[in-house]
Amino acid sequence: MINIRKLEAELWESADLLRQGSKLTSNQYCMPVLALLFLRYAYSRYKMVEAEILQSRPMRGGRVMPVEPSDFAAKSALYLPKEAQFDYLVNLPDNIIAAGLKTKDGNDINSLGEAVNNAMQLVEDQSEQLIGILPKTYTNFSDELLRELLRIFNNKTIDEVGGDVIGRIYEYFLSKFAKAVASDDGVFFTPKSLVKMLVNVLEPKQGVMLDPACGSGGMFVQTGDFVNAAGMNANTNMTFFGQEKVEYNAQLCLMNMAVHGLNGKIVSGDEANSFYHDAHNLVGKCDYVMANPPFNVDKVKAESASAAGRLPFGLPGVNAKTKEIGNANYLWISYFYAYLNEHGRAGFVMASSATDSANKDKDIREKLVNTGDVDVMVSVGNNFFYTLSLPCSLWFFDRNKNEAIRDKVLFIDARNYYTVVDRTLNEWTEWQLRNLQAIVHLYRGEKEKYQQLLVEYNNAVDEAVAALREQGQPFSDLIDKDTQAHFWGIMGWINDAGHDYAELKKRVEDQIRQTKACVKSAEEFIEKRKVKAMRKAGDGFCEYLNEILTIINEREWLVSKFGEDGQYQDVLGLCKIATIQEIAEKNYSLTPGAYVGVAEQEDDGVDFHERMNEIHAELAKLNSEANTLMEEIQKAWEELK
Repeated sequence: MINIRKLEAELWESADLLRQGSKLTSNQYCMPVLALLFLRYAYSRYKMVEAEILQSRPMRGGRVMPVEPSDFAAKSALYLPKEAQFDYLVNLPDNIIAAGLKTKDGNDINSLGEAVNNAMQLVEDQSEQLIGILPKTYTNFSDELLRELLRIFNNKTIDEVGGDVIGRIYEYFLSKFAKAVASDDGVFFTPKSLVKMLVNVLEPKQGVMLDPACGSGGMFVQTGDFVNAAGMNANTNMTFFGQEKVEYNAQLCLMNMAVHGLNGKIVSGDEANSFYHDAHNLVGKCDYVMANPPFNVDKVKAESASAAGRLPFGLPGVNAKTKEIGNANYLWISYFYAYLNEHGRAGFVMASSATDSANKDKDIREKLVNTGDVDVMVSVGNNFFYTLSLPCSLWFFDRNKNEAIRDKVLFIDARNYYTVVDRTLNEWTEWQLRNLQAIVHLYRGEKEKYQQLLVEYNNAVDEAVAALREQGQPFSDLIDKDTQAHFWGIMGWINDAGHDYAELKKRVEDQIRQTKACVKSAEEFIEKRKVKAMRKAGDGFCEYLNEILTIINEREWLVSKFGEDGQYQDVLGLCKIATIQEIAEKNYSLTPGAYVGVAEQEDDGVDFHERMNEIHAELAKLNSEANTLMEEIQKAWEELK
């Protein structure tokens, strides 16, 4: 089984190693590398569609008729001339000049960089959406570096995985570049788990979607994935519109959409400044609005913003002297609401401070709450962004809430619910996202979706346990026969694993302990040169077992709060359904923590006063030792004089 995460990491490591060996900055490297990934995607899709076309292609004179651009257009695919095909570029000779190649305009091609530039131009000629978007700066790369990049992305494993793996790899690269290439106007990449949470709550199916601060297009991509996963066609069901002031980011967005096979209309530059322009004239016309706008923007010209409209609740606070809006958060919030039609839904990321900011912001928030269209509020903890460590909130509007919750808002405090990726980054895993979505389903009275999630948990555990023998085989192949016999002997439990999750959890934990013991045992009996590989295989199997534990633990987390039948209840420290009246009593604050309260902390059994006395004694001892050491240093210094 191919590990896609490992493939992503290996490709990134190889590509970034090349950058480190060159004189290129991350900014110079980002767009060209992503464009090469795009070209690799376009070629994979081209070959797949070409095979489909050739199956029913007519013959003439005993030969199959060649494919034409119109054949690809009929299948919503991009036609690639020979000189723009990835395989063609990979196989160009080392001596480009001797090959006598010409550009589309008839000029000589003297380097591999010029050949790739020509390929990008040829691709743009085939797609109106991509005109002027793809980089033609490959002559900045040495031929050696460029050839190595082409080789890296020509990895045959990509074709073996199939599906939208290049889309995933593109997103992975985008996230890695986001740490190094942050625009002056803010980050261009919204972490995937935040975007997925927005999409999961909105549950888009069909209609017009707008992102007026679209960055690299993550909202469009995840919406497309959600719609396609539901058995529909995103390009048929959805119409995507975006505004992005920074043209560099808009180029990333269009490439990102193209990599994922999506079409959309993206406006960039000055006319895409959402404070002063409604570039697509979509007020009251959107079924879905999603965004991660720049937070706390200041110095927005009040008169121009007012003239641009989309302010159903009035302007935020204006500085009487400068005639500027000091914080634009509530401009964005007003826009998102104004764009919705009578049954529209909005979901967006916002600075945490906006949930209870005062003065004019509070007045706008009061009017907004009293519409009954505020649906869900979620607090997110620190370190969810690649370039920011601050917490944030997710806001959701629904202009067509069912009557049972018309005067209610669901508050979720998820600040303590996440998975640590590394020292500076947290995220929600797929199961954590599904659990948070399940709370929303129960709030909306959709108990059947909760029940379906429990079925999926059971199926996931069953499938993972059923694959244990296959997963354990690589480790078994590297250990001695006696240890091997013991290893398989202790795995007999998988034949009757069942759904007693407390018992299953104990068995998996014991399997991890036993596997680690087998690693220690095998170290004594196998050849030294094989020990490293054996340890790695053992660690890999334990990692797989830990993934099973994760699924069990996430299921337990959900069921412990809402039961097997899925009965919504307020959970202290996590979630609460509040009425508009309750919100009014809290001065229209939309901060989840103000409603859900704080979960009770388990008694750790430590006597506070006793522990404080111990700490005081330890501190006194350390101070005494420090004083003694200082006296010795002073004495030694005096002797040196």
